[in-house]
Amino acid sequence: MTASPAPPGLPPVALSTASVYPEAVSAAFELAAGLGYDGVELMVWSDPISQDLRAVRRLSDRYGMPVLAVHAPCLAVTQRVWDADPIGRIRRSVDAAVRLDARTVVLHPPFRWQRRYAARFADEVARAGEHAGVRLAVENMFPVIRAGLRTVPYSPGFDPTEAGHAHYTLDLSHTAASGVDALAMLERMGTGLVHLHLTDGSGTSRDEHLVPGRGNQPCAEICERLAGNGFGAAGGTVVVEVSTRRCRTRHDRAALLAEALLFARLHLQPTATPEDRPAPLIRVPAAGAPASPAPRP
Repeated sequence: MTASPAPPGLPPVALSTASVYPEAVSAAFELAAGLGYDGVELMVWSDPISQDLRAVRRLSDRYGMPVLAVHAPCLAVTQRVWDADPIGRIRRSVDAAVRLDARTVVLHPPFRWQRRYAARFADEVARAGEHAGVRLAVENMFPVIRAGLRTVPYSPGFDPTEAGHAHYTLDLSHTAASGVDALAMLERMGTGLVHLHLTDGSGTSRDEHLVPGRGNQPCAEICERLAGNGFGAAGGTVVVEVSTRRCRTRHDRAALLAEALLFARLHLQPTATPEDRPAPLIRVPAAGAPASPAPRP
């Protein structure tokens, strides 16, 4: 079962290659094409194919799935992918986006222990984006709770709007894990929001990445607002980033990803204005007046 592509003016819906873990990047391209996604977001991590741009280009061409965004290797487990220097990883990610014709690079804020990197992060993000014409969208993160203690491992914090950047990624699993009001963060990001990680969470401190609609985040309302505020016309992208690691079969994984895509398509439909709505077939009579007969077909 495949979904229809995004209508003109509405944001494309892409599949994050992280959504097929523990399967390989190639499975993401195959599933995205088969289910009717508009493209993929390439998560660069330990999978060797994700680091090989020629291999990624071949997958893109084979399945007809463009790479709409590149997620830089900024996880704790990818600190040596491409380059041990985090500034080098930003530049490699921007170069990858240019070579793959992607318009956005997704970045996490620096970790607190990366002091030199944190001091240069904002300037590098602005400079790299201006130089290459690629939008570097900094993602909201979440605190970590260990042994009952709540700590923020990011500098200057997990909310990128506090530092201020030109472009943002809003992740709805991260708003759930941090206890942040997703709609308020949407407002703070304003026109700087160019990328949505469409996912969900139940409000626990864990980063759950549930299928949208299965948690307590306002996923539907977020999508509906983006459908009506010019997000798609301005080049914004919606990316399904959900966890399917517990799926036992490819069929189970495909079912979850199809559900997420259909959720996105449904709630990204523009709401009809009063002028666009068709006239009713039956007019409701005033109190005490006889009802008019329905028009014959």
